Amino acid sequence: MIQLQSPYDMHLHLRDGEMLQNVAKYTAKYFSGALVMPNLTPPITSIELALSYKERIQNACGDCDFNPLMSLYLTEELNKSVLEKAREVGIVFLKLYPKGATTGSESGVSKVLDNKILEILEISQELGMFLSIHGESNGFSLDREVEFHPVFRELAESFPRLKIIFEHLSDHRSIALVEKYDNLFATLTLHHIALSLDDVLGGGLNPHHFCKPILKTPKDRDALLEVALNAHSKFSFGSDSAPHLRENKECAKGAAGIFSAPLALLGLAELFEKHNKLENLQSFVSDNARRIYDLPKTNKIIKLVKAPFEVPQEFNGIVPLFAGKTLAWNYA
Repeated sequence: MIQLQSPYDMHLHLRDGEMLQNVAKYTAKYFSGALVMPNLTPPITSIELALSYKERIQNACGDCDFNPLMSLYLTEELNKSVLEKAREVGIVFLKLYPKGATTGSESGVSKVLDNKILEILEISQELGMFLSIHGESNGFSLDREVEFHPVFRELAESFPRLKIIFEHLSDHRSIALVEKYDNLFATLTLHHIALSLDDVLGGGLNPHHFCKPILKTPKDRDALLEVALNAHSKFSFGSDSAPHLRENKECAKGAAGIFSAPLALLGLAELFEKHNKLENLQSFVSDNARRIYDLPKTNKIIKLVKAPFEVPQEFNGIVPLFAGKTLAWNYA
């Protein structure tokens, strides 16, 4: 048996409406808290929208002991007064989406290093907030993350007291960048440490493995896996669980996102055991996040046992990661 104290998911999509009602319980049951992404339609750009969304999330979670950590979608309309009020009500995360880079980024930032954005980040630094970034350009899909490196460098050097989070890091070349700057941290997903581009294209097109940032080479996967297995102190778990209905994945446009919430901890346990690193799972899914984000240790303990878990083909019309496969670990 494994006992995980206060697991946190530091990158989560819960959507809204019926989808929210269907998926929130899977994270709420197995995690103490999660950083909820604000890229809804319309996006969460104000304190009022964030608090209203938080209430809907809590209602969807029922009696689960779970804390949704809310974030604001970074736009040029943010100012000192709004950020100060956000801080007062416990909203300390800003999410930066480069315009057009991913799902729900249509209202994102066109010029990240624009003076107005830099002014907002200066205020955020003074208030002790966190800046989470979807770090991709609009270039060639396999190079988008690396092409965004100069922006991370500029921001890390310009705002040395602002904690900057490199979300869902997917390229092995990004690891050294995170290690270089004291104020730069990163999240890793289960799918980026378990899969490669072959799982999308190698045996025929699998739209349920299509995500952004896109799965990359075995070299990238293995380098990221090594970071996770050793519970590197600058990296924490962020599932980037992103549910889409089957019909929205299996269509011409093919929505980007992989749904992993119901089995994330089980998949991680299997990987860590396979590589004889189970002793580091607690740090990867909890301790690192608590230290990086100053999160509380809760009374929530999730027990995993060595027993088969048959991953369903669907959860409420959503095809999950590892659909139809049997994992070696299960919830107690």
